Parts: sequence; C-alpha cells; structure tokens
Amino acid sequence: MRMLCGVLAALVVIAVPAAQSPDDALSDTRLSVHTLVREDIFAGWRSDNMSRLERAERNIARLLEQRPQERPNLLAWRSGAAVYRAVLAHEAGQPNEFARHYADGLAGFAEAARATSGNGGVAAITGGTMAVFADRLPETVRAAGWTLAYDNYAQLWKEQGADIEKLPVHHKGEVLSGLTQSAQRTGRTEEAARHLDTMLTVLAGTPYASLAQQWKADPSIAATTNLTCRNCHTPGRLENRIVALKEKPAGE
Repeated sequence: MRMLCGVLAALVVIAVPAAQSPDDALSDTRLSVHTLVREDIFAGWRSDNMSRLERAERNIARLLEQRPQERPNLLAWRSGAAVYRAVLAHEAGQPNEFARHYADGLAGFAEAARATSGNGGVAAITGGTMAVFADRLPETVRAAGWTLAYDNYAQLWKEQGADIEKLPVHHKGEVLSGLTQSAQRTGRTEEAARHLDTMLTVLAGTPYASLAQQWKADPSIAATTNLTCRNCHTPGRLENRIVALKEKPAGE
C-alpha cells in the first residue's frame, strides 16, 4: 500500500527538467518500472517536452517486452501518455485525433484495472492522470473523466485511509487532495467537505492545508482551482538512484 501511495505522489508532482537516464538502466530490475518512466512522462506533461514523452513511450514498449509481469502498471503509464496526447489534440481542434488517443487511454486503463497482479500502481496512475487532465477534456466526456478519477481515488482511500496519518506528508497529501477534488467535481458535496476537513487536520501546516483552507473559506473557488500538486519533488531522482546502485553489483 505504501508503494501505491508513493506512485500517486510521484505521479503529479515531479519537477522538470530531470536528468536523462541511460538506456541500459531499463535492464536493471532493481529499478521499478515507475522509477524508470515517470520522470520522462512528467517532463511531457508539465513542460510539453514531447521528446521526453516519446522516450517514455519507447521505454514503456521495451519494458513491456522485458517485464511482462509488470504489464498492468506499464499499460497505466502508457494510457496516461495517451490521455495527454488526447488533451493536446482537443486543444488543437483535432477531434478525430482526440477520439483516437482518448479511446486508447481508456482501453489501457480498463485492461490494467482488470489485472490481478503487476497492478500495484494502477489506481494511483489512473486517478492521478485524470485529476491532472479531466478539466481539460471536452465537456461531453469531462464528467466521466472525473468519475474515473474518483473511482480510483476511492479505491486508494479504501486501501490506505485507515493508515493515512502515518504516511509521509507528500503521500497522504496527494491521496487526500485527489480524493477531495474528484469528489467535488463529481457532485459528492458532503463527501468532499468531509475530506476537506480531514485535510485541514491531517495536513495542517502544509501547502495542501493552505489551499484547503481557501476552499473552506470560499467554496465558490473549488470548481476552478486544483488541490493537488502542492509539494514538489526535486528533479533527478532517477539519476540519483542509478548512481547509488552503481555502488552495488546487480545481484545484491
């Protein structure tokens, strides 16, 4: 469960640009698939760096061959890239391209959700992707996008809610903020209010609580502001991890 939450936290807050990773890192099984692809995914998402996004997609394709047991997690990351491409197509006035990419993304998320193993990060990646992009979807599918986000955050909450106060600030902040915002966006007003109060208590003194207090003071801003992404990682996490692992033989 800690891993799930960690994936969610990383999903929407990686700072960019991050250091480039050597291609041979893909063969080092000490590095999780999440560590290997997320920095490039976020470089695309957060700074429109399409070369980094394309590299992530290539690496996902390679990892699907090298680590078939991780297929659900990799499908979820690939689907996140597809949803981003769909959003770009929509904003560029390309409805056919939007429909193609968005259908690919939804199909990948659905397949990943059906898996019974290799799926430790699927709910976090799916929920986080939709929390980032649902407000940028066409109005005809926006509500369904937020419903998908909510369903996945609700799953995370079911698994982690009892221990939420024990988790690191970054992890519990992303779970609670994503759950609160997706509840608000899907019309679950009372539930959103409960989770907002939990944020104010559990995350007191953090950037998450600061914006939560603004929502509490002025509910009218909730529909146009984002609770997530309040606490960013430093860049270069993959590079630092690779350097550390070089000190150890791959068999250790």
